Amino acid sequence: MRYREEFVVKPGTKLHLDRIDPAYKGRHESHEKAAPEIAASLEQMDRLQNLLYADAGQSLLVVLQALDAAGKDGVIRHLFTGMNPQGTRVVGFKQPSAEERAHDFLWRVHRNAPARGEVVIYNRSHYEDVLVVRVHELVPREIWSRRYGLINDFETMLAANGTRILKFYLHISPGEQLERFKQRLDDPQRQWKISDSDYAERKLWPQYIDAYEEAIERTSTSAAPWFVIPADHKWFRNLATAQIIADTMDDMGLKLPAPRVDLAEIQRKYHAAADEHAPAKR
Repeated sequence: MRYREEFVVKPGTKLHLDRIDPAYKGRHESHEKAAPEIAASLEQMDRLQNLLYADAGQSLLVVLQALDAAGKDGVIRHLFTGMNPQGTRVVGFKQPSAEERAHDFLWRVHRNAPARGEVVIYNRSHYEDVLVVRVHELVPREIWSRRYGLINDFETMLAANGTRILKFYLHISPGEQLERFKQRLDDPQRQWKISDSDYAERKLWPQYIDAYEEAIERTSTSAAPWFVIPADHKWFRNLATAQIIADTMDDMGLKLPAPRVDLAEIQRKYHAAADEHAPAKR
């Protein structure tokens, strides 16, 4: 089963996150059963990223958004570590710096957009400016509500410049989030990820869901579609996301560029050099 059509939020449709099962796992019973498909999609992503980097005519932007503990870091670690680091970047967007606050809200995002030949992953993104700022009332409604149109214009411009855009909302349940918080508390290797805001933000769950639903509804376009990925099962989250990325890259028509040199002349020089250094016959 291919998940691109199943999980896409089609432009103009109404989104009800409470009708999407975060524990959905398709036809697969377990990680073990899904492992061959995950491996195949990762291999396809790696192969196609090599073509993207070599061709340097297009680029790919992957946007990851989610509530805490839904797995943005996990997706990055499991899906992109096989790619060539020369052509892959991860950009994390935290609270804006003083310099960033002195510019428009898209400035820090645009300056980190992928160059031709690159894959760039946004760990959080410009969508924080219609999510966190809305939920915490950091700016007035009349300001953040205008940003949907600005975001659509920005993403349309990137797409017109050869950037394929995929946006993923990792959909986790409150119960699974709480279990993952507990795992962090119990694991010394992950306790550094615990923050004071983790449990405080849970109280705002309904407000965040409202904000995500409106943001996704108003900014899922043909040029920059949103996908809602069930994320309670980490392995299924990885499978669906990897498959969508691989299928999209496959549609980009990526090819190795033609050689930029005269191969016949290079071959002639090689054979001449080989003959020069060949051992003398007795």
